[in-house]
Amino acid sequence: MASELTLDWSGRPVRIEYRWTGAAAADVPVMVFLHEGLGSVAMWKDFPDRLCTHLGLRGLVYSRPGYGKSTPRGRDECWGPDFLLRQATEVLPALLDALGIQRPWLFGHSDGGSIALLHAAGFPQALRGAIVVAPHIFVEEVSIASIRAAREAYRGQGLRDRLARYHDDVDSAFYGWNDVWLSADFREWNIEQTLDAIRCPLLALQGEADEYGTLRQITGIRDRLPSTRLVALPGCGHSPHREQPEALIAAVAEFMQQQPQGPCIGQ
Repeated sequence: MASELTLDWSGRPVRIEYRWTGAAAADVPVMVFLHEGLGSVAMWKDFPDRLCTHLGLRGLVYSRPGYGKSTPRGRDECWGPDFLLRQATEVLPALLDALGIQRPWLFGHSDGGSIALLHAAGFPQALRGAIVVAPHIFVEEVSIASIRAAREAYRGQGLRDRLARYHDDVDSAFYGWNDVWLSADFREWNIEQTLDAIRCPLLALQGEADEYGTLRQITGIRDRLPSTRLVALPGCGHSPHREQPEALIAAVAEFMQQQPQGPCIGQ
């Protein structure tokens, strides 16, 4: 069952949909799940439950502003190229503070993976570690082509109806993501140098058949941070938690078990 809280963001109240999963004990580490560009609490389905149960963690799943049952974008509100940075350094810290969460793990997929990296860079001592799945660190033509194709699917191939099951305002969710990614200003977006500030353990995974980015997205992370653990999943596309959940859970578990004190690193 999802809950709601209200944050002050940019001088206005913003409703955030969230739910807890996994271990009930308050003294176990928390893993915070950061969804993709069209995601929400409901679109994760049971993956956070499965992962947190396997690892013995408590999980927090939430919908960013504009998605799910959280406050939609205003009709005249256009996100700029800094929209991922603002989620990482404004909304996420405010949410963690409101819920009393300290030193969590982050699990981010796609845009959520980029948010996890930006948060880890902006708050180097605040995390136990981060797992990023199909993250973006710069813009590739394959990404733009797939996002452009998604717009066509949304307008005439049934994607809008499918997404409407997961978002109270489906146009807010879709165009908030799609418009900014297809804008001319976003073509130069790049966070490679920002990664240098990350200090926490980091696992980067991607499907070898990812239609939204090449493996350069995760090899680029290790180029900047040599201690990063990389996993490329054969025969997998952009969403390993839906396409190969067992392989993803196994890779995350192996990585976390290699950290000091396992999932409770630094406790």
